[in-house]
Amino acid sequence: MSRFRLALWFGAVAVVATGGCHSDMYDQPKVEPLEANEFFDDGRSARPLLTGVVPRDPVGAKPAASATGTANPLPVNQALLARGMQRYMIYCTPCHGRIGDGDGMIVRRGFRQPPTLHSDRLRGLPDRHFYDVMTEGFGVMPSYRKQISSDDRWAITAYIRALQLSRHASPEVLTAEERSKLDATEAAR
Repeated sequence: MSRFRLALWFGAVAVVATGGCHSDMYDQPKVEPLEANEFFDDGRSARPLLTGVVPRDPVGAKPAASATGTANPLPVNQALLARGMQRYMIYCTPCHGRIGDGDGMIVRRGFRQPPTLHSDRLRGLPDRHFYDVMTEGFGVMPSYRKQISSDDRWAITAYIRALQLSRHASPEVLTAEERSKLDATEAAR
Protein backbone atom coordinates (compact mmCIF):
# COMPACT_ATOMS: atom_id res chain seq x y z
CA MET A 1 0.00 0.00 0.00
CA SER A 2 1.39 3.38 -0.94
CA ARG A 3 1.95 6.05 1.68
CA PHE A 4 -0.79 8.19 0.18
CA ARG A 5 -3.36 5.41 0.38
CA LEU A 6 -2.23 4.55 3.90
CA ALA A 7 -2.63 8.19 5.02
CA LEU A 8 -6.02 8.36 3.32
CA TRP A 9 -7.13 5.13 5.03
CA PHE A 10 -6.03 6.42 8.49
CA GLY A 11 -7.74 9.74 7.80
CA ALA A 12 -11.00 7.99 6.90
CA VAL A 13 -10.82 5.81 10.01
CA ALA A 14 -10.17 8.90 12.17
CA VAL A 15 -13.16 10.74 10.70
CA VAL A 16 -15.47 7.79 11.26
CA ALA A 17 -14.15 7.17 14.78
CA THR A 18 -14.43 10.78 15.92
CA GLY A 19 -17.74 11.41 14.18
CA GLY A 20 -19.57 9.39 16.80
CA CYS A 21 -17.93 11.23 19.71
CA HIS A 22 -19.66 14.49 18.97
CA SER A 23 -23.14 13.31 19.85
CA ASP A 24 -22.01 11.67 23.10
CA MET A 25 -20.13 14.74 24.24
CA TYR A 26 -22.67 17.19 22.88
CA ASP A 27 -25.72 15.47 24.33
CA GLN A 28 -24.29 14.61 27.73
CA PRO A 29 -26.57 14.98 30.75
CA LYS A 30 -26.64 18.46 32.23
CA VAL A 31 -28.96 20.65 34.23
CA GLU A 32 -30.08 24.02 32.90
CA PRO A 33 -30.32 26.92 35.37
CA LEU A 34 -33.47 26.71 37.54
CA GLU A 35 -34.49 23.43 35.91
CA ALA A 36 -36.28 20.85 38.08
CA ASN A 37 -33.99 18.12 39.37
CA GLU A 38 -35.02 14.85 41.00
CA PHE A 39 -31.57 14.29 42.52
CA PHE A 40 -32.18 16.69 45.43
CA ASP A 41 -35.03 16.31 47.92
CA ASP A 42 -36.34 19.84 47.29
CA GLY A 43 -36.48 19.20 43.51
CA ARG A 44 -34.38 22.27 42.63
CA SER A 45 -31.20 22.25 40.56
CA ALA A 46 -30.06 25.68 41.80
CA ARG A 47 -28.60 25.14 45.24
CA PRO A 48 -28.93 27.75 48.00
CA LEU A 49 -25.71 29.20 49.40
CA LEU A 50 -24.42 27.60 52.55
CA THR A 51 -24.35 29.64 55.74
CA GLY A 52 -21.17 31.68 55.98
CA VAL A 53 -20.38 31.62 52.25
CA VAL A 54 -18.80 34.87 51.08
CA PRO A 55 -19.30 35.86 47.42
CA ARG A 56 -16.07 35.61 45.48
CA ASP A 57 -16.63 38.80 43.50
CA PRO A 58 -19.09 41.17 45.22
CA VAL A 59 -18.66 43.84 42.54
CA GLY A 60 -22.37 44.51 42.17
CA ALA A 61 -22.93 44.92 45.88
CA LYS A 62 -24.52 48.24 46.76
CA PRO A 63 -25.51 49.70 50.10
CA ALA A 64 -29.03 48.63 50.98
CA ALA A 65 -30.22 52.24 51.11
CA SER A 66 -29.23 52.80 47.48
CA ALA A 67 -31.35 50.06 45.98
CA THR A 68 -34.03 52.42 44.68
CA GLY A 69 -33.01 55.92 45.77
CA THR A 70 -31.33 58.60 43.73
CA ALA A 71 -29.53 60.37 46.59
CA ASN A 72 -26.27 59.31 48.18
CA PRO A 73 -27.21 56.77 50.88
CA LEU A 74 -24.03 57.36 52.89
CA PRO A 75 -23.86 60.15 55.46
CA VAL A 76 -21.87 62.99 53.91
CA ASN A 77 -19.23 64.05 56.42
CA GLN A 78 -15.59 65.06 56.43
CA ALA A 79 -14.34 61.46 56.43
CA LEU A 80 -16.48 60.54 53.42
CA LEU A 81 -15.35 63.63 51.51
CA ALA A 82 -11.70 62.89 52.31
CA ARG A 83 -12.09 59.32 51.06
CA GLY A 84 -13.93 60.57 47.98
CA MET A 85 -11.18 63.07 47.23
CA GLN A 86 -8.50 60.39 47.60
CA ARG A 87 -10.33 58.00 45.25
CA TYR A 88 -11.18 60.83 42.81
CA MET A 89 -7.49 61.79 42.59
CA ILE A 90 -6.57 58.18 41.81
CA TYR A 91 -9.28 57.19 39.35
CA CYS A 92 -10.85 60.36 37.95
CA THR A 93 -8.15 62.99 37.51
CA PRO A 94 -6.48 61.34 34.48
CA CYS A 95 -9.56 62.31 32.42
CA HIS A 96 -11.58 64.80 34.47
CA GLY A 97 -8.69 66.79 35.92
CA ARG A 98 -8.13 67.80 39.53
CA ILE A 99 -11.07 70.20 39.68
CA GLY A 100 -13.44 68.45 37.28
CA ASP A 101 -13.03 70.63 34.19
CA GLY A 102 -12.37 67.64 31.90
CA ASP A 103 -8.77 68.60 31.19
CA GLY A 104 -6.92 65.67 32.69
CA MET A 105 -3.48 64.51 31.65
CA ILE A 106 -4.63 61.97 29.07
CA VAL A 107 -6.91 64.59 27.50
CA ARG A 108 -3.84 66.79 27.07
CA ARG A 109 -2.25 63.88 25.23
CA GLY A 110 -5.08 63.54 22.72
CA PHE A 111 -7.73 61.40 24.43
CA ARG A 112 -11.35 62.51 23.97
CA GLN A 113 -12.34 65.21 26.48
CA PRO A 114 -15.11 64.35 28.95
CA PRO A 115 -17.68 67.01 29.82
CA THR A 116 -16.94 69.35 32.66
CA LEU A 117 -18.48 68.21 35.93
CA HIS A 118 -19.53 71.84 36.48
CA SER A 119 -22.03 72.03 33.61
CA ASP A 120 -25.61 72.93 34.45
CA ARG A 121 -26.76 69.58 33.07
CA LEU A 122 -24.50 67.51 35.34
CA ARG A 123 -25.14 69.69 38.39
CA GLY A 124 -28.87 69.07 37.88
CA LEU A 125 -28.63 65.28 37.77
CA PRO A 126 -29.18 63.14 40.89
CA ASP A 127 -26.28 61.59 42.79
CA ARG A 128 -27.27 58.19 41.43
CA HIS A 129 -26.27 59.31 37.92
CA PHE A 130 -22.59 59.66 38.90
CA TYR A 131 -22.67 56.39 40.80
CA ASP A 132 -24.22 54.57 37.83
CA VAL A 133 -21.76 56.06 35.34
CA MET A 134 -18.84 54.89 37.49
CA THR A 135 -20.49 51.48 37.79
CA GLU A 136 -21.56 50.86 34.20
CA GLY A 137 -19.44 53.30 32.20
CA PHE A 138 -20.76 55.84 29.72
CA GLY A 139 -19.51 56.90 26.28
CA VAL A 140 -15.75 56.35 26.22
CA MET A 141 -15.60 56.05 30.02
CA PRO A 142 -15.22 52.41 31.01
CA SER A 143 -16.91 50.74 33.94
CA TYR A 144 -15.05 51.06 37.22
CA ARG A 145 -17.23 48.47 38.95
CA LYS A 146 -14.31 46.14 39.60
CA GLN A 147 -11.75 48.80 40.49
CA ILE A 148 -13.81 50.98 42.84
CA SER A 149 -15.96 49.55 45.64
CA SER A 150 -19.58 50.59 45.94
CA ASP A 151 -18.98 52.76 49.02
CA ASP A 152 -16.02 54.43 47.33
CA ARG A 153 -18.17 55.24 44.28
CA TRP A 154 -20.61 56.97 46.63
CA ALA A 155 -17.68 58.77 48.30
CA ILE A 156 -16.47 59.99 44.89
CA THR A 157 -20.00 61.14 44.13
CA ALA A 158 -20.02 63.18 47.35
CA TYR A 159 -16.66 64.70 46.42
CA ILE A 160 -17.94 65.58 42.91
CA ARG A 161 -20.83 67.40 44.58
CA ALA A 162 -18.32 69.26 46.77
CA LEU A 163 -16.35 70.25 43.66
CA GLN A 164 -19.53 71.50 42.02
CA LEU A 165 -20.54 73.40 45.13
CA SER A 166 -17.09 74.99 45.40
CA ARG A 167 -17.58 76.67 42.04
CA HIS A 168 -21.32 77.30 42.07
CA ALA A 169 -22.18 77.97 45.70
CA SER A 170 -24.51 80.85 46.35
CA PRO A 171 -23.04 83.51 48.70
CA GLU A 172 -26.31 83.43 50.67
CA VAL A 173 -25.38 80.08 52.21
CA LEU A 174 -22.20 81.52 53.74
CA THR A 175 -21.90 82.87 57.24
CA ALA A 176 -21.00 86.52 57.69
CA GLU A 177 -17.39 85.59 58.51
CA GLU A 178 -17.09 83.36 55.43
CA ARG A 179 -18.66 86.06 53.24
CA SER A 180 -16.15 88.68 54.47
CA LYS A 181 -13.26 86.30 53.65
CA LEU A 182 -14.73 85.78 50.19
CA ASP A 183 -15.11 89.53 49.67
CA ALA A 184 -11.50 90.08 50.77
CA THR A 185 -10.26 87.38 48.37
CA GLU A 186 -12.20 88.88 45.46
CA ALA A 187 -10.95 92.39 46.28
CA ALA A 188 -7.35 91.11 46.25
CA ARG A 189 -7.73 89.87 42.67
